[in-house]
Amino acid sequence: VQLQAYGGGLVQTGGSLRLSCAASGRTGSIYPMGWFRQAPGKEREFVTAISSSGGSTHYADSVKGRFTISRDNAKNTVYLQLNRLQPEDTAVYYCAASSYYSGSVYYPSFYAYWGQGTQVTVSS
Repeated sequence: VQLQAYGGGLVQTGGSLRLSCAASGRTGSIYPMGWFRQAPGKEREFVTAISSSGGSTHYADSVKGRFTISRDNAKNTVYLQLNRLQPEDTAVYYCAASSYYSGSVYYPSFYAYWGQGTQVTVSS
């Protein structure tokens, strides 16, 4: 399975971006998908995750109400809509996919596949 993330960029405080993550290869083995982010000098942190059907979502408290995850299984793509962006949202955003049907979606170890990351920079 290969994941390709794109859609990052430079945006002003309060702006919006939409990230996409397209999966290819043995996509039938993919169940939950998620987004993590890593700012310079900090550990990778959980942002959001979505179940295989899209019926269940989880968000970090810091992004709840501002970010929205969704997926289109026909296109093997997961999306992350980022609204009301703040400078502290600046990071490299990584998409991830798990081959486990369920589990602790908040931890990187749950995910077997990772995209290359896309930079999001929010200017103040």
